[in-house]
Amino acid sequence: MRQPSKEKNDAAPGGDRVAERLHAAAIHLLRRLRRQDGAMGLTPARASALSIMVFGGRVTIGQLAQAEQVSAPTMTRLVVGMERDGLVRRDNDPNDGRIVWLEATARGRRILHAGRERRVAALAEDLSGLDAAERDTLASAVAILERLVGRPGAQGGADNDADRARTAIHPNAPKRGTRG
Repeated sequence: MRQPSKEKNDAAPGGDRVAERLHAAAIHLLRRLRRQDGAMGLTPARASALSIMVFGGRVTIGQLAQAEQVSAPTMTRLVVGMERDGLVRRDNDPNDGRIVWLEATARGRRILHAGRERRVAALAEDLSGLDAAERDTLASAVAILERLVGRPGAQGGADNDADRARTAIHPNAPKRGTRG
């Protein structure tokens, strides 16, 4: 793929140059943090699918496949393996026998929470090298990014993550801890 010339990027109208830089930085940041994921003992596909259930709550195979942008048969194979390994369990919907809900087990939640803690700790260590003004600037930028992705006023933490993930995957589903 041909890279646009630097002169063209610097002179790009609007936020094009900022968007390019942010895109590249986000990819590099995620790759850097993903190095922590090896300790979970999960493939990236399993970790990603399991994170939807851990931070978003129960889902159907179809919802999970849609969120992960794969086919339902592909997701079914992945879920069967995670179920066999004690990471996921299936629950029949009490009101509709056609629906089967997938939910992370306690083991699956422990693994994902520990993985998230490792990622956050690695990022916090990187941020500790910044001076106070840089951290303040970054905090302001994070607030803007949260607003851009539909997370106004997000403060982080598993509860907020779960609410946002659940809403993104199935906005009409019952709140966590409720059935129906």
